[in-house]
Amino acid sequence: MRRDLLTVPETRKKVSDPYHVGYFANKHGISVEDARRIINLHRSDRDSSDRAAYHLKSTL
Repeated sequence: MRRDLLTVPETRKKVSDPYHVGYFANKHGISVEDARRIINLHRSDRDSSDRAAYHLKSTL
């Protein structure tokens, strides 16, 4: 079997890749500044970023 058929396409995002700020802000209904602050704080941990945005939105 050829090895190049087993490679993962480069177009797929890794789970550990950080969010795009605009997408994250739209997804959670928060401001771009708040989204940027959350993403900078949690970096590539999408689960903790989502939780932080959820808690932020619930306090607004």
